[in-house]
Amino acid sequence: MAPRVHAAQATGIATLTLDSPGNRNALSADLVAELRSALAVTAADPAVRAVVLTHTGNTFCAGADLKSPCDPADFLALLRETAELPKPVVARVTGHVRAGGLGLLGVCDIAAAGPQSSYAFTETHLGLAPAVISMPLLPRLDPRAAARYFLTAEAFDAAEAARIGLLTLHGEDVDAVLEPVLAGLRKASPQGLAATKALTAAAVRETLARDGSRLTELSAGLFASAEAREGITARFERREPSWSL
Repeated sequence: MAPRVHAAQATGIATLTLDSPGNRNALSADLVAELRSALAVTAADPAVRAVVLTHTGNTFCAGADLKSPCDPADFLALLRETAELPKPVVARVTGHVRAGGLGLLGVCDIAAAGPQSSYAFTETHLGLAPAVISMPLLPRLDPRAAARYFLTAEAFDAAEAARIGLLTLHGEDVDAVLEPVLAGLRKASPQGLAATKALTAAAVRETLARDGSRLTELSAGLFASAEAREGITARFERREPSWSL
């Protein structure tokens, strides 16, 4: 089986690339396990100053793999390990991000995207809620915007994502806008980066520690519900769910 996460390193930057085209980089058990393993390797490497998380194809991450979902506890562990990594994690997005993929994007310390990217919290249209991903996202997002997009599942673009706090920056050339960011990280000391990340990610870390078990249970309960079964079945059958008006 081909790896779903590829790792490369150049001049202090470890690049982890999600590469699971068959399910649009969805959060399958295998992808989550491979990403957790790759992050652990970078955490232990003194040559790495920062991590860039990116993707192949036109989708950064489609959210939960509805055919082969990971255990919610494993996804929570991935979010916590990313937030607690003693090195900054920078998201590089050139495609679509949906549902649980937005939690992965939100737990990154810095996020940059290109003009073809788009975003949507699709959970309510499946009988679900953005439960686990709310923990890294609510501390970062404009509250009114979070309520709107969490509830309605509307899609929005990179400019709006930056306005509401989901993205740090965006531009026509995502690598050009990231160039000064990565240059700054390369010049920083490992100790300085770790201590500063502890400050800037404190709210996300605290929320994950405090609410992780409760919201993981909520997520599991929703996935097992009759409404979610109808919503997910309707998605696979390309029809509107029974509750849609």
